[in-house]
Amino acid sequence: MSLPLPPVLVVDDEKNMRRSLQTVLEDEGYIARTVESAEAGLESLGREEFLMVITDARLGGMSGYDFLAKIRQHWPELPVLMLTAYATPKLAVEAIKAGAVDYLAKPFAPEELLHAVARCAERHQLLRENAALRLRTGEVFRLDQIVGESPKMHELRKLIQTVAPTDTRVLILGESGTGKELVAGALHGLSRRHEAHYIRINCAAIPETLLESELFGHEKGAFTGALRQKPGRVEEADGGTIFLDEIADMSKPLQAKLLRFLEDGTFVRVGGTQELRVHVRLIAATNRDIAQAIAAEQFREDLFHRLNVVQFRLPPLRERGEDILLLAEHFLKMFRVAMNKNIQGISTPARQKLLSHHWPGNVRELRNVIERALILETTNEIRPSSLPDFQVETRLQKTPALHPAPGESLDDALARIEGELITDALEQSGFSLTRAAEQLKLTRHSLRYRMQRLNLNLGDGAANDPPDAAEQKGLGT
Repeated sequence: MSLPLPPVLVVDDEKNMRRSLQTVLEDEGYIARTVESAEAGLESLGREEFLMVITDARLGGMSGYDFLAKIRQHWPELPVLMLTAYATPKLAVEAIKAGAVDYLAKPFAPEELLHAVARCAERHQLLRENAALRLRTGEVFRLDQIVGESPKMHELRKLIQTVAPTDTRVLILGESGTGKELVAGALHGLSRRHEAHYIRINCAAIPETLLESELFGHEKGAFTGALRQKPGRVEEADGGTIFLDEIADMSKPLQAKLLRFLEDGTFVRVGGTQELRVHVRLIAATNRDIAQAIAAEQFREDLFHRLNVVQFRLPPLRERGEDILLLAEHFLKMFRVAMNKNIQGISTPARQKLLSHHWPGNVRELRNVIERALILETTNEIRPSSLPDFQVETRLQKTPALHPAPGESLDDALARIEGELITDALEQSGFSLTRAAEQLKLTRHSLRYRMQRLNLNLGDGAANDPPDAAEQKGLGT
């Protein structure tokens, strides 16, 4: 379905004329609102969006010409059609000069009026389409934007090519920063719907009380502040694709309404009673453990099965091996042009540092790291000194990487894992050696020895942590 046109505002102080105009418009499929004065017309314009205004030139109170001037001042793009029983060429010229799109003399044939309204409706649709095109300007969804040569990425691109031409629903799972939005965009860009709208909604970024209205729209007066009817994003996406990111953060009541929508594409605007229908392709994504969310009764299992027709599981960056360097080079080329910097590559020590990091923020984190490096670097290649020390980032990882990084020896990998476990325990204990040692099932003396061996610094909170008996006897340092 195409988005409905806003209503036409009819302003005339003659009751019979208002009724006649309303009948003519509604018989042609338009919605008409009628008022008897310019003052009431201005109030209506402040509350609701209109396709156009049809007004008599002579009104009780404010004249039609003064009304037109007010409209031009506050709503300069709103078309106004002027009607008058006292038509003269001079008045017609004045009306057009004042900003009216047309001028009709009473009595007039209904076809004359409808022709003028149809031209305004066509103009409105063109403006709406142009606005939508401007929103999509620069959005190029291509498969080659998904960079990587690891086996998992080859499989991912192949699956995208297979699934994209269909209308099947897709659920994309993966950690934050792994590229779920890129996959959704590629699915739309390679689909038969690629020329239609691609609408994205982040369910976690919109307050729960507003998400339903954003998704399905609302009627005028549905809630405080609903001054006019508002179509929802599903109506904007009609014929195209809608991408619901972070869908596991959607409330249970709204999940139930989404489930109904997925059954046959029908929905009701908030505060409305009319059942509407659209035909959209839905792609959903989440970075949460969906099975855990279902077990905790935070996500409906029936909705999961409805969404999970084809499932994409995006690998974290730490599992993609040499893709880390391919992505780093990709971002280097991208930012080098944008920043006009003559940096040709990444030094070998910097490459090793990139490969040894765990990347809890995945591709998004790597992008930020390379952007930072180009800002700080003063030579013609990125050096380790231009990269972060990753101390905070390392503490963000949930579990230590159990596999050695490329080029990392077993001893180095074991030392790294041991250091990560100790750092995590210290962080959780507020840098209390005593509590961290208890958590790791070590003596305080043993923990301090391991930290010294690994060159781990104590936090400030350890200063007031009293030494144990072994340290008091001089066994600690």
